[in-house]
Amino acid sequence: MRVTRIHQVGACATDFEATSRFYRDVLGAKFLAQFDPPGLLFFEFSGVRLLFKRDTSPAVIYFWVDDIDAAHRELVERGVVFAAEPHLIHRDAEGVFDNPGTEEWMAFFSDPGGNTLALATRR
Repeated sequence: MRVTRIHQVGACATDFEATSRFYRDVLGAKFLAQFDPPGLLFFEFSGVRLLFKRDTSPAVIYFWVDDIDAAHRELVERGVVFAAEPHLIHRDAEGVFDNPGTEEWMAFFSDPGGNTLALATRR
C-alpha cells in the first residue's frame, strides 16, 4: 500500500458567501458544489478538492488510495486505529465529482498529533 496523492483537504468556513467569493473569484478555484444541508462547499485546484464545512472543526487531509479495503487492512496491521471501517460517504448520482453513480468511500484515523486523516477512493 502506498498513498499516491492528496485527494481532498477539508477546512472550516463560517461564511460560505465570502468563502466562495475568495476561493472562486480571488484565487481562481473551480467551484464544484454546495450542499445545504449539511453545510458543505467544494472547490478544485488541479485535481485536488478543497472542502469547507460550515463549522469550526480543524482541517482534515484525505489521501487517495486505489484499493481502500487493502490500504485499511495494511494500516491496521501497522498499528493504525481507525474510527470505523471504510464506508460509503457519498453516492454521486448527478456526476458532480465523477461519472454519475460513482460512490465516494472513506475511512478516518488520526496522526500522532491528533490531526484527522482519511483514506479515500471512488467505486
